[in-house]
Amino acid sequence: MKFKLTTLLLVTFVTTFAQKWQPAGEKMKTRWAAEITPENVWQEYPRPQFERSDWMNLNGLWNYSILKKNLAQPKKYQGEILVPFCVESSLSGVMGEVKPDDRIWYKRTFEIPTDWSKKNVILNFEAVDYSTTVFVNGAVVGAHKGAYDRFSFDITEYLTGKGEQELVVCVDDPSSFGSQPRGKQQMPQEGIWYTPVSGIWQTVWMETVSPEAFLKEAKLVPDIDEKTIAVTPVLNKSLKPEYKVEAVVSFQGKEVAKTEIPANITGLIDIPNPELWSTDAPNLYNLSLKLFNKAGEKIDEVQSYFGMRKISLGNHKGTKYLFLNNQPVFQYGPLDQGWWPDGLHTPPSDEAMKYDIEMTKKMGFNMIRKHIKVEPDRWFYHCDKLGMLVWQDMPSGMVVIPKTGNERPEHVQHVRPNGPDLNVRNEDAQQFELELRRMIDIHYNSPSIVMWVPFNEGWGQYTTCRIAKMVKDYDPTRLVNAVSGWALRNCGDVYDIHTYQTEVRIPPASLDRASVIGEYGGIGYPIETNLWNPEMRNWGYQTYHSEKELLDAYIYKFNQIVEMKKTKGLSAAVYTQTTDVEGEVNGLITYDREVIKIPVDKLNELHSVLYQE
Repeated sequence: MKFKLTTLLLVTFVTTFAQKWQPAGEKMKTRWAAEITPENVWQEYPRPQFERSDWMNLNGLWNYSILKKNLAQPKKYQGEILVPFCVESSLSGVMGEVKPDDRIWYKRTFEIPTDWSKKNVILNFEAVDYSTTVFVNGAVVGAHKGAYDRFSFDITEYLTGKGEQELVVCVDDPSSFGSQPRGKQQMPQEGIWYTPVSGIWQTVWMETVSPEAFLKEAKLVPDIDEKTIAVTPVLNKSLKPEYKVEAVVSFQGKEVAKTEIPANITGLIDIPNPELWSTDAPNLYNLSLKLFNKAGEKIDEVQSYFGMRKISLGNHKGTKYLFLNNQPVFQYGPLDQGWWPDGLHTPPSDEAMKYDIEMTKKMGFNMIRKHIKVEPDRWFYHCDKLGMLVWQDMPSGMVVIPKTGNERPEHVQHVRPNGPDLNVRNEDAQQFELELRRMIDIHYNSPSIVMWVPFNEGWGQYTTCRIAKMVKDYDPTRLVNAVSGWALRNCGDVYDIHTYQTEVRIPPASLDRASVIGEYGGIGYPIETNLWNPEMRNWGYQTYHSEKELLDAYIYKFNQIVEMKKTKGLSAAVYTQTTDVEGEVNGLITYDREVIKIPVDKLNELHSVLYQE
């Protein structure tokens, strides 16, 4: 009876606690918002390519305060926030504003499971925007700068044995008043610039590892020509080769290869008769990595996966062309901003995030250009599983908006095609390049990513060809789009123009680079019942007011792409865009994901001609 009463009280407490949270504001929500609770929010394992069995999710309700930077940590917090949604979002339950002189404080408690007592505890943050300091039980355990890359701290020595542990996080975010990489965030929001994102916006979690040593990461490099996968298991410390890693490769449940690799050394594994990863057949191999110490004891194990695929340039019909697995493949996809009306940078759920990719695939696209935003690992996982090629942009920055907030941002003014690159401060360049390398490091193993895009339309663009070479040297397995649109330079693997005119411009053919259209279309169709803010200017590059007009305009532009592919050597094109975003109504789907503006089957039928030789 006592056990039942305790259980009942606990359930009552949890239910009452959960009822405190609800989405903030009256702006549009997606259908997935109604399914969210503090108990079920983003419970999926956040790193599908590096998965351990022992972990704890810390998403849910935290305490929060927004104070001026000159004030100390609050003794009493202002309210509760639903992590991992940012402060400005509806789903956070706050929908507040964070100014450049503000600081966000987060606080929660947690308990360590008893079976973790002899292990080290790693605290992981998948993404926090922007400058973060973390405290455990009152002690600073570490700090990090960057809005789109994950970071971790070993908090073992800061834990106090049994019972509650206190976790405090403070975050500064200069938003668009700073020079940091931030993509399309702007204060105030207008036009092609969207509501800022501040604070925690991806999963917070803990895992256990051996205090002796553990696998920090693994670099995987497939080679379809040699029929091998190069595996480099990297430990958290430099150890002698007596520490071994057993690598087991399997496909569809059957073991394909098994080998032993010294720690921190690259090992080649033969993959006989490899099942290639492609858009039509996204075959994935499972990879198990087990770390053994000098005594032969297993001290760590992670599960991963990889795809056997190759992206390259090749000669096709007299021009350079994009190749996949040594075959010419026309790449066609939407510009994807990755913004949500209720979660902003954070999709309401994993299911919602997957929906966008699935609909893109059903529409007959084989590629997505992820536009100046880096998604959670699980987004790339779904692209890997579904067979979706990805052009991954680096979030732009390094231009400061005047502090009045009324002027148009300087980076709206495009750098002239033949003009000089911007002059940027050394510290800004160093931070940009650090975050660029981190983006590549974190997502290196994802087979879906086929191209890196360091710069877009001159925004924060500097020493373009040096950066392009740096990226190519850092990752020679993928193509580099030195700059997409406007401020073009004679470097990189593709020649990329943007063309939003009704008559689509033709990119010049090149003997050493593939010709692509990095953005075109942008046809607006506002649907009155599905607008984020009916009172604002809702716009497209050309705007129509019926489904028929939209379809006719789309077909007219699309047919020009088809003709360029047939006669001008065009290798790829990116249509703007997947969904409406705030005041932009040029999406194929409304911002709330409720209305698909052109029938899916019609789009699929249209697009199929692009993949026929």
